Amino acid sequence: MRVGAHISISKGYFHAVKEALSIGANTMQFFTRNPRGGAVKALDEEDIRKMKILREQESFGPLVAHAPYTLNLATDKQEGMEFTKRVLEDDIIRLAKAGAEFLVLHPGSHTGQGIEKGMERIAGILKEVVKAHSGVTVLLETMAGAGSEVGYTFEQLYDIMDKTGKPEIFGVCIDSCHLYGAGYDVVDKLDEVLSEFDKILGLGKLKAVHLNDSKYGLGQRKDRHANLGEGVLGLNTIKKIITHPFLKDKPFLLETPGGLENYKKEIELLKQMAQDPKD
Repeated sequence: MRVGAHISISKGYFHAVKEALSIGANTMQFFTRNPRGGAVKALDEEDIRKMKILREQESFGPLVAHAPYTLNLATDKQEGMEFTKRVLEDDIIRLAKAGAEFLVLHPGSHTGQGIEKGMERIAGILKEVVKAHSGVTVLLETMAGAGSEVGYTFEQLYDIMDKTGKPEIFGVCIDSCHLYGAGYDVVDKLDEVLSEFDKILGLGKLKAVHLNDSKYGLGQRKDRHANLGEGVLGLNTIKKIITHPFLKDKPFLLETPGGLENYKKEIELLKQMAQDPKD
């Protein structure tokens, strides 16, 4: 089982992997840079070298990066578009040097332009910036549909990738909280949800799972993560997700409240649930 959490790389990649290992993780997610800004440190080649050795020794990975929240691929503002393209291109280059396998993106918010226009803008930036042989696979995240968010249906994600003209180079990261908020009933109809994903996108596109409980109910279009078992999904649903034959080999990444100590407890819980044969 590949399970991890969101870890800061502010002290370097090597420190981050060590920190992840200390809480029982064997994969991790991290922000590529300040999630609320654009600042980023220069890469430290020695730090990356040590991290790669540690990863090999511990069979650790994949490394899943998350783009900062300041990126909006659906924006109609020229300054915003240029900022997004510049940061996205730079992050892909940096992640390739670090050996990260995936970069998760929130598709963007159309801010009143409408879904269709938003999808066109997202696809346009992805087509321009993302190359087939960068070594880093860009994953579009399933969104809850809050506000003017784009990407809260499987059809929207399909259309975005299709409009790039090179859909084969992209993947998807599903989020259990977001799916439920968007109206996908992972509590009572997980098999049907995954069958729909397969029909529209193909299960080969599914590369990672954000594992979060939800504070809000089915189809409420709200994105509020809860600790495992403390939201409306519940531990039974979490167990069904991590043991599902279509999902069990994917990296599961926690984005729940509470920091490292909570992550450690939840990782231990997930490992126990994965080994428990009871339904």
